[in-house]
Amino acid sequence: MHPETVVILNGSGAAILELCDGRHTVAEIVTELGARYRSVPDDQVRQFLTRLVSRRWLELSDG
Repeated sequence: MHPETVVILNGSGAAILELCDGRHTVAEIVTELGARYRSVPDDQVRQFLTRLVSRRWLELSDG
């Protein structure tokens, strides 16, 4: 972690993180974004979340 680092998200990144509330699954996040924006590439959402997990900014659980 780099506490002095500032991360600025674009609109789609912010929308994804808004839904990362511990209640939504990845599939539900993709569905919700698809309803909001008509077309959401599932693989891009998953890649974004994978990058956040690899940086330890987000934790995904199986439950």
